Amino acid sequence: MSRKKETKTNAMRILDAAGVGHQIHVFEADGTMTGVEIAQMLGEEPEHVFKTLVTIGKSKEHYVFMVPVAEELDLKKAAKAAGEKSIEMVKSRELFDLTGYVHGGCSPLGMKKFFTTFIDETCILFDTILFSGGRIGTQIEMSFDDLASVIDITPVDLVV
Repeated sequence: MSRKKETKTNAMRILDAAGVGHQIHVFEADGTMTGVEIAQMLGEEPEHVFKTLVTIGKSKEHYVFMVPVAEELDLKKAAKAAGEKSIEMVKSRELFDLTGYVHGGCSPLGMKKFFTTFIDETCILFDTILFSGGRIGTQIEMSFDDLASVIDITPVDLVV
């Protein structure tokens, strides 16, 4: 019996290389599932699972924001955190060329280029948080402190 070897994503490779503790959750999914549905499938509260959103500021700089899956990014708070006059979401069709990830599988780790990254301050309420592992159907679970040891990430109030 042959086992299919799990293909690692850039996010997983970065964590392995850094020797940072994390857990991988793999599940059957497609690009139509909401973050809340994914949280429910994994038996997690939606506050515990974060989505990764890529934005562009008025200055044309890109930023990454992580917010709980049931919440909405407050664009005014996001702009203030980034020091921008305004911020808008990157169009889904532009996401892959910019990050190397598809909509629904975008991880804050392992993008083609590092972008200034913020996470909603509620992340500190949990021992661990979950976020995309770099492909649809894969979530990474780890502590915020461990995530912050791998990428420069700032907790701030981001939700509506």
